[in-house]
Amino acid sequence: MKIENRQRFLLILAIAAGGLYLANLVIIEPLSDIWSVRSKRIAALRKQVDDGNQMIRRKAALWNRWDRIRKNSLPADPSLAEQKVLKALDTWSREAGTEIVDRIPQWKGEGEDHQTLNCRVEATGTLGSLTQLLYRIEKGPMTLKLDSLQIGTRDTSGQQLTLGMQLNGLVLATSSKP
Repeated sequence: MKIENRQRFLLILAIAAGGLYLANLVIIEPLSDIWSVRSKRIAALRKQVDDGNQMIRRKAALWNRWDRIRKNSLPADPSLAEQKVLKALDTWSREAGTEIVDRIPQWKGEGEDHQTLNCRVEATGTLGSLTQLLYRIEKGPMTLKLDSLQIGTRDTSGQQLTLGMQLNGLVLATSSKP
């Protein structure tokens, strides 16, 4: 091969390599990035559609649950709501065989459409009676949520326990079905 042909061949090869590099830089990489972003967006949209379809299929169950929550929420009047929660706690405590030592209700306004009644409760009893109290609180019809729980002992043998818990009760301002 002559030097001129070799130089021409190397020049063409260098230009082709440069052209391929520029094509990769200008066309292929941006298209690849766009394709990747588009694929992620399509996957997210498919997930949203699937979630929406699941909600549509569960519509009746969701409305039934919402109606139950709405019907069992605490009254909008703060004194009635506190009275209802404290009376229920006394009843559950008596049924479970525990003694409520301290109750501290406190209101928390979270938005225009709802409020929560935070109630710090301390009770004493045996392990079995405190478990019964917790069971009655969780299974009761009111919209109460147990947020935190601490158990401690009052005697050296561990027979008498102290239960400290933080309860939240839901108060809805509007309760209409859209």
